[in-house]
Amino acid sequence: MNIPQSSGRELATFAGGCFWCMVSPFEELPGIHGIVSGYTGGRTANPTYEEVCAGDTGHYEAVQITFDPAIFPYQKLLELFWQQIDPTDEGGQFHDRGESYRTAIFYHSEQQRVEAEHSKAELAASGRFDKPIVTEILPAAPFYAAEDYHQDYHRKNPGHYKRYRKGSGREDFIDRHWSGPANPEELKTRLTPIQYEVTQKNATERPFTGEYWNHTDEGIYVDIVSGEPLFSSLDKYDAGCGWPSFTRPLRSYSIKEKTDTSHFMIRTEVRSREGDSHLGHVFEDGPEPTGLRYCINSAALRFVPKEKMEAEGYGEYLYLFENK
Repeated sequence: MNIPQSSGRELATFAGGCFWCMVSPFEELPGIHGIVSGYTGGRTANPTYEEVCAGDTGHYEAVQITFDPAIFPYQKLLELFWQQIDPTDEGGQFHDRGESYRTAIFYHSEQQRVEAEHSKAELAASGRFDKPIVTEILPAAPFYAAEDYHQDYHRKNPGHYKRYRKGSGREDFIDRHWSGPANPEELKTRLTPIQYEVTQKNATERPFTGEYWNHTDEGIYVDIVSGEPLFSSLDKYDAGCGWPSFTRPLRSYSIKEKTDTSHFMIRTEVRSREGDSHLGHVFEDGPEPTGLRYCINSAALRFVPKEKMEAEGYGEYLYLFENK
């Protein structure tokens, strides 16, 4: 794929094991204009999935992302890439073994190479992993789009995708290395009692008592623990239940769902991906266009008004309000 320089867009190419699992973390982000699953780094032109899996072509399964660096810089894409993989595994990824499942960053410019090398060195120095970081950083090679049935696989086959992502070991690995709250004692000093009980102990605030249940200002709502962006005021509505209600999150990937059987009910709990904070529950009684109601505790959220989003590091989400 060639991107005209005048467009202001760039390409980023990442190999992170099975390409089914490398699309959803990057989609729905500001400045992302397309994600294609495919094959790169090998010897054979226009390879098939069967040829690549057989290990005869030298190709990696990869995703190629078209993005606007002025909105979402390459550095942030790199940070997100590292959070999807086991960078210490040189023989594949999780359940998937073989050269087509190796990890690599394919750079499209000298600047991308420098940033990729720097991010790799930072990860190695962080001590997050107790083994060497073996992910390669390679010059971009011809990229061949995979067969149609592989594109957006997580949307076409959501049930199988979720089972595969969990069964392969990827989901648990990411949770173990990249998710989870800060030290409980630190959180107790930083959070109010109700914020701590809700986010860490799965408590529920009383209806019509939270700070945001009838809040209507423009801006975004972030996790009170981790600061990750979760919801927009544009998707907030009055459900009459006494808790902040949203039709959808800013990004589907930012929300983890778990079955909740407490209180003699079967419900779907929602938690933040990075902070692993208990947020609330999602129900299928919401309005169009999603038909969903994310019923969220105010105590799990912090509101960032539109006029402060740039200063607080959330400027990439200002585009949501430009054409309102």
